[in-house]
Amino acid sequence: MGKERYVAYVSTYTMGDNHGIKIYDVDMVNGKFTEKDRVEITNSSYVTISKSKKCLYSITDFGVEAYRILPDGGLELINHAPINGMRGCYLSTDYEDKFLFVAGYHDGKLTVLRLNEDGSIGAITEEIYHKGLGTAAERHYRPHINCARMSHDNKYLFVADQGMDHVNVYKLDHVRGTLKLADVLRGDIDSAPRHVKISKNGKYVYIIHEIACNITVYTYEERNGAPYFDRIQTIETTEEEHKELGDCASGLRFSPDYKYLLATTIGDDSVTVYEADVDTGLLTKLFCLPVSGDYPKDAAFFPDAKHIVALNHESNTLTFFRTDMEGKHMMMCGPEMKVDSPNCIVFHKLA
Repeated sequence: MGKERYVAYVSTYTMGDNHGIKIYDVDMVNGKFTEKDRVEITNSSYVTISKSKKCLYSITDFGVEAYRILPDGGLELINHAPINGMRGCYLSTDYEDKFLFVAGYHDGKLTVLRLNEDGSIGAITEEIYHKGLGTAAERHYRPHINCARMSHDNKYLFVADQGMDHVNVYKLDHVRGTLKLADVLRGDIDSAPRHVKISKNGKYVYIIHEIACNITVYTYEERNGAPYFDRIQTIETTEEEHKELGDCASGLRFSPDYKYLLATTIGDDSVTVYEADVDTGLLTKLFCLPVSGDYPKDAAFFPDAKHIVALNHESNTLTFFRTDMEGKHMMMCGPEMKVDSPNCIVFHKLA
């Protein structure tokens, strides 16, 4: 790990600065970043890297953009494509890099686009508008799609709808790029599912709920050509005494080895780290500590899992921490870094 080199891509909103993606060299020893480059793009609310590690895809005001990842970690624009709807908030690829999935928070629309062999974005193959009425609680009265990601076996797409309090599970047609509803994981009323993660072995599904401030864990398997789920755990993302702070859960990330799962909570502005049992899928809370910033929209483990970076959207900072899993705590390992409106981060290993 010591000889390996990484860069980090941070997506940001662009208010006064049109460089929506910041690129950083990653100091793995000290748990710090050094700015390397900036990419001109409007309101990059989410980025993802292809499974081949050759391309990066980003949300933008005008749809989605594809970039070729250069040997030094720089980005070269390939093309952009419209999504025939309002600006998306999340995107991901399938495990063969054949399709790009875009979640639309504002219009409740799920868009699937074909990916070409060179990584460029092709035509739209599927468009689904979620329908229905939620509760009358503030914004959660109509569909708001916040996440769309494939199961590890590349068969089913999990689509989290905050407004409707459920996760739709679609079966992907790998030829046509179309989707067919296969199941629905229904959350509690006003739970607001936000993000979905899946264990390394693909047997367990983790859903973080924004309003309920908890994570639900499901078993997953396919039986007779259909997905089957069983809820086995619900665990809080914050401490009980902090509930009055108006908390809402936000980010959810596995460590690179999938041994640990972290969640960020806005309100008490904390990160919670859990140990994930590889055999049972169950989570055990190790610690819940403040991130020294406001509105931690996202956070992630460094590639060595020995450090954590928090993206603090309202205080416009990145804060860095060294982890001690045996001691069940983390400690700040340097000064904060100023970044306007950070949204999302991904790490990339250089060849």
